[in-house]
This record gives sequence, C-alpha cells and structure tokens, in this order.
Amino acid sequence: MNAETAALKDHDLVSGGPLQAGRQGVLFEKRPVKASDGSEIPGLFNAWITLDNPAQFNSYTTDMVKSVILAFRAASNARDVNAVVFTGTGDRAFCTGGNTKEYAEYYAGNPQEYRQYMRLFNDMVSAILGCDKPVIARVNGMRVGGGQEIGMACDFSIAQDLARFGQAGPKHGSAAIGGATDFLPVMIGCEQSMVSAVLCEPFSAHKAYRLGIVADIVPALKIDGRFVANPMVWTDRMFDEWGRFAHGEPKTGEAAAEGKALMGRGQIDLSRLDERVEQLCTQLVHTFPDCVTKSLEELRKPKLEAWNQNKENSRAWLALNMMTEARTGFRAFNEGTKETGREIDFVALRQALAQGTPWTDELTESVMPRAKA
Repeated sequence: MNAETAALKDHDLVSGGPLQAGRQGVLFEKRPVKASDGSEIPGLFNAWITLDNPAQFNSYTTDMVKSVILAFRAASNARDVNAVVFTGTGDRAFCTGGNTKEYAEYYAGNPQEYRQYMRLFNDMVSAILGCDKPVIARVNGMRVGGGQEIGMACDFSIAQDLARFGQAGPKHGSAAIGGATDFLPVMIGCEQSMVSAVLCEPFSAHKAYRLGIVADIVPALKIDGRFVANPMVWTDRMFDEWGRFAHGEPKTGEAAAEGKALMGRGQIDLSRLDERVEQLCTQLVHTFPDCVTKSLEELRKPKLEAWNQNKENSRAWLALNMMTEARTGFRAFNEGTKETGREIDFVALRQALAQGTPWTDELTESVMPRAKA
C-alpha cells in the first residue's frame, strides 16, 4: 500500500466493512466484474446485496432494513465497485415487503413505534435512490408490496419470467405509499397505477416488461433441458378468446391447466438471469463513471421529487393507520391460514363502519378470517 492509498478516508457509516457475513438477514459480497469475454477484470467488483430471509419470502425485518441502508452506503462509497446488484435468496421471491409477522406482533397498535420504523424504511429507499453507483434489481422471484417499492427505486430491473409483481396495500390494511404511489405514475402512467395500487391485482413479468417496469426478462423454466417461456401467461398471442389484449395476462381454463402441467414437469434455473445481470454490469464498466453517476442523478429526479415530497407525511399516516386498518389487516394476514384465507371480511367491516361502529378490539375480532362453516 503506497502513501496515497494509506491516506484515503473511510466514508462508511460503520467502519470495518458494511456487514458481517449473513448479519441480520442481509448478505453483502463483492464479485469481480467480468469482461466481454467472460474473464474477470482485476481490481473491479460488483457489490451484491442480498435479502436473505427465504423462509418468509425475503420480507425485511427492522434489523434487515438497517443492514440494507449500511450496505448501500458502503457500496456507494466503494471506489472499486462498478455497480450494485440487489436481489433475494432462492427462486421464489425477490422480496414481499415488510415482515408481516413483526408488523402484526409488534407494530400493530403501536403507532409511535411504527413511525420510528418508517424512518428506517424511508432511509432504505433513499439509500437506493441516492447510491452513486447504478443499482440493478435482480428479480429472482415475486416482487410485491414493499418489495415492489424498493425494486422500483432501483435503476434497472432484470427479471426471471416466472416472477410476479404487484402491490398489496388496500387488501391488507395499508396504502402503497412507501414509494409505489410516487413511482408508479412516473413509470407506467396513472390508469395502470390505479389498477396496481388500488385494486392490488398482481401481474406477470411479461406484463411488467410491456408496461416498462423492468428493463428485460429472461426464461427460468427448464423442461427436458430447454428453457421455455412462462406457460401460465399468454406470451405467443396478443388477444384472448374475448378479444382483450392478453400478452402477459394469465391463462384461464384449459390453457391454464396445460400450463400448470408444464410447470410441474419443469425445473427452475436462474442461470439465464445471472448471465443477463452480468452482461448489464459489463456494459456499465465500459462507461465513464462520473458521467454515469450524473446521468443517474438526473434520470432519478422524477422519482426523487415525488418521493421527497411525500415520504414524511406518508410516514405519519402509516403510523396512525396502525391503530385501525393496518392493525386489523396485518393480524388477519399473520393469523390466517390456507383454509381461512388471509383477508378480513371486507363487507362486514364496511357495513359496521356505515353504522358508525367505532374501531375497537371487538370490531377487529368480528372481521378476522374464519374457516367456512
């Protein structure tokens, strides 16, 4: 180490490295950048930040949020880092948002605590949007709720085509104001934003690509040694039997049954996903780094302006909502089962509120999911 290198300042929030291996459900790893011929480029790396909670679909806990913030700050500061790859463990989920078990068992009914948690969440989204390096979301599985929000905060998204996208707020006692209501209108327009954030209708990776939420999609299902497109959605024709635009929409009837049978025969292989992510990282290394950073800052402005304008009042509302609908919705999701479902009795709730029934423990209990008689 020469004198100039020895004198370099450490700008990380926590010295000695961003994370210990596997600490708090988040992995941080530097992987060598690959040249166009596949060889490793000495001294240059891509930082991989991985949500490591596969048993709970990579949902983030409070401690994980803190670790993600530290990881993005460290990746942003690292002089030898070319790009950041943000992903999740396994092939089922990129991230499904906040950990509903923690929400239901700790934050429900504790608005003052949830307000503090939302400060951390806001800092996590801001850490992604403020990263000095390009951020690539490697969408290895479903990206819903808060997972969709932190995914949209990234600069690029490369998805395996079995992944599903969407919001869950009004179905589970919240509103998608952790970024979705800021980012969706900018990225896909107002009408489709309404469909996603209000109706909470999930959509396929093929539809996500058509709408412009992802930069690229790759196949992940391998049958008899060959990759095939997602057999559960229409990918080879543009209109369904009703004449509706159907590319990327789910199949129904016999077509869905045939697709399900194909799914049962295949295996998930994410090698194409990794190849495409590495290819994008290689493209980025062949650019001027400061010019890239300035381009990111300018191109992020529409998302940043909406985010910075709304994040604090959103935080306050979300905290107060933990006394009413969120308290009920998160409990229902956490305590529900496959037999009962995980949603409340919405009709009974609306009928009670129409009669002026106050939000009490009795009202919450009366609308909890129950097994059918």
